[in-house]
Amino acid sequence: MPISDYHISTDQQRFDLDAIHAFLSQSYWSAGISRDTVAKATQNSLAFGVFLGDSQIGFARVITDKASFAYLADVYILDAHRGQGLAKYLIATIQAHPDLQMIRRFMLATKDAHSLYTQFGFTELANASRFMEIHSPSVYQA
Repeated sequence: MPISDYHISTDQQRFDLDAIHAFLSQSYWSAGISRDTVAKATQNSLAFGVFLGDSQIGFARVITDKASFAYLADVYILDAHRGQGLAKYLIATIQAHPDLQMIRRFMLATKDAHSLYTQFGFTELANASRFMEIHSPSVYQA
């Protein structure tokens, strides 16, 4: 399928929250997440849906103040649509969004997609010792 058959939208009314939840609840980074949590996280983010016709086949969201900081999260393309450059199309679209043009720090976390993100200027943390976190990986199983 040519990439021109796909489109990206930030219109959250078009999003298929059931499909997004189905993927995210099985992902390594948010296994067990509830549909309500997915809905709330999506509503409170700058979110991007990838569509083939009316079918949602991908998703990403950016948690941001739209001024100085952004965090890219929940990026996926369904397996059947991978290998066509859709992830690159999605990340390029996100980076081109008007609300994300003057961001001082744009972060993400990934287990296995480093080669994708480095193409868009992401690097490993230069001073990882400056960053701290509270990490609760089992919070969705509570």
